[in-house]
Amino acid sequence: MHLAILRQQVDLDGHRDEELVALARQGGENAIRALIKRNNQRLFRVARTVTRDDAEAEDVVQETYVKAFTRLDSFKGDALFSTWLTRIALNEALTRIRKRRPVAELEELDVAAAANGGQVIMFPTSLTPPGADAELARGQARELLEQAIDELPEIFRLVFILRDVEEMSIEETAAQLSIKPETVKTRLFRARRLMRTAIERRLSTGFAELFPFNGWRCERMADRVVERLRGEA
Repeated sequence: MHLAILRQQVDLDGHRDEELVALARQGGENAIRALIKRNNQRLFRVARTVTRDDAEAEDVVQETYVKAFTRLDSFKGDALFSTWLTRIALNEALTRIRKRRPVAELEELDVAAAANGGQVIMFPTSLTPPGADAELARGQARELLEQAIDELPEIFRLVFILRDVEEMSIEETAAQLSIKPETVKTRLFRARRLMRTAIERRLSTGFAELFPFNGWRCERMADRVVERLRGEA
């Protein structure tokens, strides 16, 4: 599907995804930009969880949008547009990882994690010095939490991000990862157990700030995708 990108001077922030998708199918630039900004955070988090690299995660997100907006005719509306995008991003990220290294069987990773006894990752008991500025403390806490997530085995990282950070339901997470809901519950339990000692007690309110993808980065992604789509057309 080739898109002829059309500039529109209309504010579409309050429109539903279905309305934006319909406008995007007609090549509406504002609709495309609105959908990009609406989904950037989730897609970046998912891609970053798999690749563990900011630059590569951005590449994954960009490629996801280009694939999605040039294949909108394949989106039937059976699932949410955000769910459809997330699946594309997840597949793109996993494909890159598989090219980069051999993939261990998921069952093997489960066995390895079980053999480790769900050992809790240890962190310093004091995260910030007394009297530290609140904003600095939040930044340090977020960085610590991101590092802890990076240390989780991949199968646990993905479940943790989708369930606890993106707040997907168990059924949605299972569908995204092509696993059973019971497996989602098991992996989430293990992921939380690995992190809970210093993380859940101190930083549970900071999950919404993980892997931020906003401001100029969000705007730049929209510009890059629109430019790519013009090239595709």
